[in-house]
Amino acid sequence: MSEPEQAPQLLLHAMREAQRRDPMPGWPVRAQRLRALQALVTDHRQAIAEAISADFGHRPAEETELLEVFPSLSAIRHALRHGRRWMKPRRGFASLPFLPARTELRPQPRGVVGIIVPWNYPLFLAAGPLVDALAAGNRALVKLSEYTPRFAALFAELVGRYFEPDAVRAVTGGPEAAQAFAALPLDHLLFTGSTAVGRQVMRTAAAQLTPVTLELGGKSPAIVGPGARFGHAVERILLGKLVNAGQTCIAPDYVLLPRERVHDFVETARAMAARLYPQLPANPQYASIASERHYHRLSALRDAAVAAGARAWPLHEGGDYPAQRRLLPTLLTEVDDTMAVMREEIFGPLLPLVPYDTLEEAIGFVAARAHPLALYLFEQDARAIERVLARTHAGGVTVNDTLYHIAQHGLPLGGVGPSGMGGYHGEAGFRTFSHIKPVLRQARWNGTGLLDPPYGARFRRLLALLQRRG
Repeated sequence: MSEPEQAPQLLLHAMREAQRRDPMPGWPVRAQRLRALQALVTDHRQAIAEAISADFGHRPAEETELLEVFPSLSAIRHALRHGRRWMKPRRGFASLPFLPARTELRPQPRGVVGIIVPWNYPLFLAAGPLVDALAAGNRALVKLSEYTPRFAALFAELVGRYFEPDAVRAVTGGPEAAQAFAALPLDHLLFTGSTAVGRQVMRTAAAQLTPVTLELGGKSPAIVGPGARFGHAVERILLGKLVNAGQTCIAPDYVLLPRERVHDFVETARAMAARLYPQLPANPQYASIASERHYHRLSALRDAAVAAGARAWPLHEGGDYPAQRRLLPTLLTEVDDTMAVMREEIFGPLLPLVPYDTLEEAIGFVAARAHPLALYLFEQDARAIERVLARTHAGGVTVNDTLYHIAQHGLPLGGVGPSGMGGYHGEAGFRTFSHIKPVLRQARWNGTGLLDPPYGARFRRLLALLQRRG
């Protein structure tokens, strides 16, 4: 049995033993592991892109480079620049009544952490959290998706080549393997995927009291405000929807826009689609739907909506390419909440348009539904922007663009409520994968003994003084 195929339980045992021998790796060790990941991605970026494209049926290498390779390498460079500083304890003084004692917040690796990777961005959603885990001094087990088997096999082989056996390992396998992985007694588990599977992962991890970070999905709205630069809004929403053929957890899932601009949106989107992706869906820079199951699910969502009274507006002439799993990007109008396309996360190139009469109505529409992973607002009026930000919940927000909040090292990626819990990226990710251990350092000469029993008049006077000052 080769090392990537070893049972995860055996890998976890070996890693835990290694972590006990070196529970607090210094920065040189952490930096070396980060550079190993950097070399893995840099040396094999073409093979990685080819494997992902083969798994999808087709995905343009340019999108893999932009959406997976670039952010992975950028995250590594950011961690290498700042990780040593993140490791430093934060020292201060104790509360006034307890001076001259001092306090300390000491980041400590959690130990051996697990990362469960989805199929839609298999490199970035493996490498991104792995960067944070390694910067925090952990060892990591990575469970790769069975829906990207070529990439999974390649990445597992490369991890075995670039990392010492007890530092990082990648494992493969189907749903049963994922269930067993979530049941391991890990020190932390990060899962990226659907809300339904996230519930199962959390339930399984709870049996081991494994703390979890869940990066889930949901229906991420785009709001086109009354004061939006309309053409810009349509272009950026369309781009956010069509990269990776909409198979992005933070892609705009539906658009709220002024009622009188619905037809304008359709016409502008058609012109934009022709410019961004000419000759859809045959354009080689437009991705295929990753699996037959997912392709048929999306087709059924569209067709069921039309059968229930929605109107479909294809963004290009012609039809789908079923043999290549190329789905024609389509806007949907006259939708309602009885349709599955408005209840389920779409995760593909279908985009419902929901009209509103006032911005307050749009805010209420979002607030009445499950908190999304992302929210996009297009508006120029500062007071309107503040109203939307103050009265809606979302895991992350981009104003006057889409997607790019995920690329900011200073902003954590994470959901809220049904769209997830916890977050990572940059220093936030370092802290997710660390235990921030609180330490009180008592001074040799201190007055705490004055509060020892037996309790008498002096004790009562001191306690009254502390209550006034503390």
